[in-house]
Amino acid sequence: MASLRQKISASKFVLVLSGAGISAESGIPTFRGKEGLWKNHRAEDLASPAAFQRDPKLVWAWYRWRRALIASKKTNAAHEGLVRLEARMPRYQLITQNVDGFHGLAGSRKMIELHGNIWRMRCTSCGEKIENHDPDLPELPRCLKCEALLRPDIVWFGEGINANDLEQSIQSCRACDLMLVIGTSAVVQPAASFASIAKEAGAYLVEINPVPSLSGLSDVTLVGKAAEIVPKIVD
Repeated sequence: MASLRQKISASKFVLVLSGAGISAESGIPTFRGKEGLWKNHRAEDLASPAAFQRDPKLVWAWYRWRRALIASKKTNAAHEGLVRLEARMPRYQLITQNVDGFHGLAGSRKMIELHGNIWRMRCTSCGEKIENHDPDLPELPRCLKCEALLRPDIVWFGEGINANDLEQSIQSCRACDLMLVIGTSAVVQPAASFASIAKEAGAYLVEINPVPSLSGLSDVTLVGKAAEIVPKIVD
């Protein structure tokens, strides 16, 4: 741990990739396996353009439930530790696959929300984006500008990542000299490739996970909870 702290202190550019595991420690389901079932529906069957076109009321019911669940939870020591790390590093970038907004709520600013944010909505007609933190939304939210149907501003299955976010993420992977991979299963593309890109570019790779997913790739693997490990390496 002392050696890793020295590595971080000497780093010129720290890149962090966070996944569902960091928010699971705040009590938010990962939506994989049994946790992925909601009223007998899998997440993959609800978070898609086809599902929204077929039954927008069902999709919005799921997202209202998720918003209420997230609103009842709090950020944890891992989210807060990364905010302190950001403040201390000469160059820092956070890429998160999470849509719960917890990193921003904790205070992270140099952040790419790769899969969107559950507290934003986007008009299906004019493209207007609206931020709304009220869990109690109408059954079918409508755009205030054109009255068309709103959808969650989230990258669904079958949709592409925002091109600018993806380009910036890949550039950060190639430029960083130390990368922390926290709480991700490393199976969802394109984020699953980020650690390999950073490693190939010469970065020192650190994984923090209850169940390691970068076997043979990481330089250091810390097995355990992010909320316990991140403060130890930051402070």
